[in-house]
Amino acid sequence: MLEQKIINYEKAILIGIVTKHQNEEKLKEFLDELEFLTYTAGGEVVKRFTQKMEMPNSKTFIGSGKMEEVRAYVEQHDIGTIVFDDELTPAQLRNIESILKAKIIDRTNLILDIFAQRAQTSYARTQVELAQYQYLLPRLKGLWTHLERQKGGIGMRGPGETEIETDRRIVRDRITLLKKKLLTIDKQMATQRGNRGKLVRVALVGYTNVGKSTLMNVIAKSDVFAENKLFATLDTTVRKVVIGNLPFLLTDTVGFIRKLPTQLVESFKSTLDEVREADMLLHVVDISHPQFEDHIASVNAILDEIKGADKPTIMVFNKIDAYSHETIDEDDLITERTKAHYTLEEWKQTWMSNVGDNALFISAIHKENMETFRKRVYKEVRDIHVTRFPYNNFLYPEECIEDSMKDNN
Repeated sequence: MLEQKIINYEKAILIGIVTKHQNEEKLKEFLDELEFLTYTAGGEVVKRFTQKMEMPNSKTFIGSGKMEEVRAYVEQHDIGTIVFDDELTPAQLRNIESILKAKIIDRTNLILDIFAQRAQTSYARTQVELAQYQYLLPRLKGLWTHLERQKGGIGMRGPGETEIETDRRIVRDRITLLKKKLLTIDKQMATQRGNRGKLVRVALVGYTNVGKSTLMNVIAKSDVFAENKLFATLDTTVRKVVIGNLPFLLTDTVGFIRKLPTQLVESFKSTLDEVREADMLLHVVDISHPQFEDHIASVNAILDEIKGADKPTIMVFNKIDAYSHETIDEDDLITERTKAHYTLEEWKQTWMSNVGDNALFISAIHKENMETFRKRVYKEVRDIHVTRFPYNNFLYPEECIEDSMKDNN
């Protein structure tokens, strides 16, 4: 009999607030994502607490009445982990821990924890460790309040250093060391990129869990790890792909997410060199997600930040097999039709009018419309290749792509 792996999930609760910048609908969306993040990290969400406020409480993030409600629930149900939807200040973290007597995690810390679990290569682990130390540095006081006194004993009399000052110095030294290590690895990776020759480079970008790795496996016939969890892939993967006898390099990159911690954006900028140096981007979108347009905007914002927004881009709307729209019955009282009621055909027309023929609609997992996808990618890669090597464009006649389709089907 095969032995089944038993996973013990930590019981957790989520806390978020409705503000003038974040309505109830947006908060629900963020908490849904936060619950998926918690599940990915190994937690089971048993309850959510929300509160309407003008702005977060500077001392405890939520109000005193709501905090008492949370404290009672935590004690009654033996909750060990409380996850806040926004990043907490060091002062808020200390105050909340003293009240709830439980493990307090904010969205940033949760994402860093997932990245630490998922990092496989030395490069990814170094990037995550750097981001963790940068997050930890201003919060050391909360972690070591019991050691905030001068060391005593032989050889330790006099001015000395407090334990907290020693820890801060150690963390700063570690940050400096990790940055130097990343610089060394960056030079090695730049050399590797230079050694790949003049092949056209295509990069897969998109929100986390949109199916980039699944699409990579289909196109490149590879075995990149893919899972229905956030940030299943952290390490950049490069594969040589051939369509219609035309070779090019395809890169699978780390997924993006809203409210991405600043520390991670900084740490992973070097990994995203693959995006900056790509000749073309395939922006993969999960069209079955209700907020996929927000995801597109988030990805575009990060691409702009890393100087990759000006590249030729094809919008690849994935998971058409999972897409469904809301219907309006004759007896319904809904008077206004929203985007939730758009059919897939209406979305196609909308995006075709937005970006012309730079929009494709596929299902990577079921290989729907993959022939159209390959033809479109072939055409774009071929145009780039011909521009770069005008003297050998006769090597790739159009009929090659037809033969390639037969081989792939």
